[in-house]
Amino acid sequence: MRVLLDTDVVLDLILDRRPFVEVAAQLFELHEQGRLDVFISAITPINVFYITRKNKDLETARRAIDELLAKVGVCPLDQRILEEGRKTAFKDYEDAVQHASALAIGLDAIVTRNLKDYQNATLPVFSPTDFLAKLESEPT
Repeated sequence: MRVLLDTDVVLDLILDRRPFVEVAAQLFELHEQGRLDVFISAITPINVFYITRKNKDLETARRAIDELLAKVGVCPLDQRILEEGRKTAFKDYEDAVQHASALAIGLDAIVTRNLKDYQNATLPVFSPTDFLAKLESEPT
């Protein structure tokens, strides 16, 4: 399964945000085991860098981006995707762009802690906990 991790899930892992870090770490572990293909939108590294630098320091932010880009796929971002995101009924443009990015490369789902922000999604959207439960219930 190919999924987009919303920026909040990535930040849970990088900033060690309790109690969410455990589930985020499990998702990344499944990716490293080859049981899940994880992608992020192209805006995620920018947001992660900014927030990590503010909450930690510059060097931690740089390391976080280096590790993130080495481990996961990045959805493309171009004018068409930005326009598609703007045309949706999403209230939050950032979430709309992430959704449009996931659609553009045919991802199967979005994993986020902000389910309410994705009410107008055409892709399946799961909380990290619900997504892990779904994976565990599927035959391997």
